[in-house]
Amino acid sequence: MPNGNKKHLKRLNAPKHWGLGKMGGVWAPKASAGPHKKRECIPLAIILRDRLKYALTNKECMQICMERCVKVDGKVRTDHNFPAGFMDVIELEKSGDLFRLLFDVKGRFVLHRVSKEEGSYKLCKVVKTLTTNNKIPVAVTHDGRTIRYPDPDVKANDTIKVDIATGKMSDIIKFDLGAMVFITKGHNAGRVGQLMHIEKHEGSFSIATIKDSKGHTFSTRLVNVFAIGSGNQPQVTLPKGRGVRKSVIEERQEAVARGDIEM
Repeated sequence: MPNGNKKHLKRLNAPKHWGLGKMGGVWAPKASAGPHKKRECIPLAIILRDRLKYALTNKECMQICMERCVKVDGKVRTDHNFPAGFMDVIELEKSGDLFRLLFDVKGRFVLHRVSKEEGSYKLCKVVKTLTTNNKIPVAVTHDGRTIRYPDPDVKANDTIKVDIATGKMSDIIKFDLGAMVFITKGHNAGRVGQLMHIEKHEGSFSIATIKDSKGHTFSTRLVNVFAIGSGNQPQVTLPKGRGVRKSVIEERQEAVARGDIEM
């Protein structure tokens, strides 16, 4: 058996949040190595072909990218399998599109259209802070950025506001009780609420308890939680549903009210 990385990905093994139909062929685009993990990203080819419908085939996605039409976080990306992830800003200048990648309330990637002003920055979660061998303090973010000489108040789990054009940080959102948080992984991915409580478990996973705007409380691992604002003021606009997950009964009642389902 040969060693090395696998270059292919079967469609049935692709992450569910890509939203690919299981009967649409055997293969799926395999995300290249990049700033986001392979199970936590979405390749540009799926965005162009399956979400925006700007291409019909993988070959056309390749041509669009090679014509330097797609920017991710302000940089032209010519790899059609480049991994775009949570909070990335995707720009298509020729069509005037500007999107931020977020999750809907069911944990699927959604292209949330943003204004030019909001598309000029992104939020990055600080994964760790350290001092390099040359005594330079740095903060490492969830999208692979290494920010030198950050504000001394920045700690792990805090969120920083990064200006896309310069790469410099402009604001800090502290990861404290009462902060507005977005769940990025797990069963509750896509939900938004207020951080109520943190249980620390030495040698195991710390657990965060979150309360959403409807008063529902739920718990998840601390690593799944991403601060997006303080109080009820998010620093980014939220997609449809505003991060409040409805029960199956509530969804049915709304469908009946709209007339989608007959009683």
